[in-house]
Amino acid sequence: MSHQPSATVESSRTVPAPPGDVFAAFTEPSLLSRWWAVDGFACTTAELDVREGGVTLTGMTAPTEYGGGTTYNTWTYTRVDHPHRLEYTMRFATEDGTALTPGDDGVPSGMPDGTPHVVTFEPVDGGTRVTVVESGYAEGPGRDGSQMGLDQCMDKLAGLFPGRR
Repeated sequence: MSHQPSATVESSRTVPAPPGDVFAAFTEPSLLSRWWAVDGFACTTAELDVREGGVTLTGMTAPTEYGGGTTYNTWTYTRVDHPHRLEYTMRFATEDGTALTPGDDGVPSGMPDGTPHVVTFEPVDGGTRVTVVESGYAEGPGRDGSQMGLDQCMDKLAGLFPGRR
């Protein structure tokens, strides 16, 4: 019996906006491109097909001091429940959306072959509690780097809605 990696990455923020507005930040290219990149990087590709079975292609471009390269991901949706929940599997990909597998150039060490994501949007006093849970990691630098990156992205997401009530 093979052991499946079970470490997770999880990040939550309370955003001062209704669930539908926060959900839109995950489903509208003009909004997603404003927050889906780690600090110092830019989301330069956001081609979204948000429906069950649909595939989104994102590209995160490094600043010139880090070579200016772009890392691509696909998100293949398994559940879209507006404005409550999104479920998708993230994979590293080429510019045209062809999936890469662990060991391929461009896939960080320790990353699973497809990372299930569950995003929930919970109405709370003062806005929406948005939580992202990524699963299937092995413990180590791949998981730790993903946690750092997700936390940075979630901070940017929360920053899209400053002072709204």
